[in-house]
Amino acid sequence: MTRTWTLPTLFVLCGSVVAAGPAIGGSPGEAAAILLVFSLLAAVNSPLVFPRSIGAPEARRRSATDGRPVVYWRPGCAYCLRLRFRLGRSARRSHWVNIWRDPAGAAAVREANGGDETVPTVVVAGRPHTNPDPEWVRGQLPPST
Repeated sequence: MTRTWTLPTLFVLCGSVVAAGPAIGGSPGEAAAILLVFSLLAAVNSPLVFPRSIGAPEARRRSATDGRPVVYWRPGCAYCLRLRFRLGRSARRSHWVNIWRDPAGAAAVREANGGDETVPTVVVAGRPHTNPDPEWVRGQLPPST
């Protein structure tokens, strides 16, 4: 749980330290802008921009039932962010597993990638695909209801 929030927390803390200089120096506008930039970086790298994560066993069970892909991801991963943003609202039509919060998910990713925790790893119909093209993933999603 704490590893998931380490990077966003560091962004906020670093932003506060960097913004303290202009704030003390009499430039509150500059300090606010710096803090805003660091806060946005923290938000983008937090788990809040991803759909709600579930455990790997539950994701596999649901995927077997509804045919939706399982996306294994971790906070701070630029490729995971790219996939998430390129999928847009349709990202909710897949099952997301945060490998930093779910040891079974991390194990599934290592098994699929020769021992490496390379994400995003998308499992469609039981076959893993490492860092697939977001448009390909969109094509694997079931139609919206």
